[in-house]
Amino acid sequence: MEILPVFKHALLISFFVFVMMLIVDFVDTASKRRISDLMRGGLWRQYFLSAFLGSTPGCLGAFMNVSLYVHGMISFGAIVGGMIATSGDEAFVMLSQFPLTAMALFILLFFSGIIFAWISDKLIILLKFTPCESCYEALCEQCEPDTSAITSIKDGLRVKRIVQNFQSLSFTRVFLLALILFFLIMVATGILGPSDWNWKRITFIVLSFLSLMVSSVVSEHYLHDHIWHHIIKKHLFRVFLWSFGALLILDWGLSSWNMEVFIQHNLVWVMVIGALLGLIPESGPHLIFVMMYAKGLIPFSILLTTSFIQDGHGMLPMLSYSLKDSLMIKAFNLVFGLGVGGTLLALGL
Repeated sequence: MEILPVFKHALLISFFVFVMMLIVDFVDTASKRRISDLMRGGLWRQYFLSAFLGSTPGCLGAFMNVSLYVHGMISFGAIVGGMIATSGDEAFVMLSQFPLTAMALFILLFFSGIIFAWISDKLIILLKFTPCESCYEALCEQCEPDTSAITSIKDGLRVKRIVQNFQSLSFTRVFLLALILFFLIMVATGILGPSDWNWKRITFIVLSFLSLMVSSVVSEHYLHDHIWHHIIKKHLFRVFLWSFGALLILDWGLSSWNMEVFIQHNLVWVMVIGALLGLIPESGPHLIFVMMYAKGLIPFSILLTTSFIQDGHGMLPMLSYSLKDSLMIKAFNLVFGLGVGGTLLALGL
């Protein structure tokens, strides 16, 4: 087993996750207040919009759903549906590994989130479960829209804004721009990613240029708080370690023992294990199932089950507000996910 190809593969995945999170966070910051306003309406509007936020790649949509829930703006069913639609940081990895299947999965999770949101609101009435009302409080200021970042977005395409940033370059901005340029050169020369000029290579290059533009126009506050402290320090290194570890384990398993035969003869247990791992409020454990699907070791039904139940870091802020509500949300997702995934597995999908 060669480690260098595995390392380069994990590095490419991490880079893709980084630039996608950067762009998604940038757009999310500008639209956050408008989306929150849209939530005020009937239950079906809440189901639709919470599932939409959840289906956006990364954990930002899930965090927003939690924020809306603790403010009493969406129902219990809506937060359940939003978490069903959420795939966490693994969504970016899936887009880099099997984009067409990933998009189909996100669409399926989106509609599943809407349907099961409605079912969940009906079930909690029958179960006489009362969602936590004491946790409906304002979030800290860091969770509110960053007005300085929004101002940067409005001025983003103006040369004046870029000139101002470059006249007083901070170490963080220099390091970030150098990092993106390094990966851009590595991808453009074929050292990382596809060796031929195809749509994947072009996509990586386009995303790199977009991330360079974002890094050039944003304010220092946004650069340090959103990009450096949140995306890089909290997510990027962890995504790389989990990606590298998952690829390493799979490559070792495939080269050392007949892992494929073992999985094919124990698909039900693999699904159950994936479902239980999905209960962990962490982006990472699910990656091994993403890589297993990418290598053709597991069917779509198991990938759907793990994606259905896991929600990346989305549940972490919810745990701080109400343990009871968090456990009930995960219980609903576990039952629904095993039901849907088990049905598809029985159908041979």
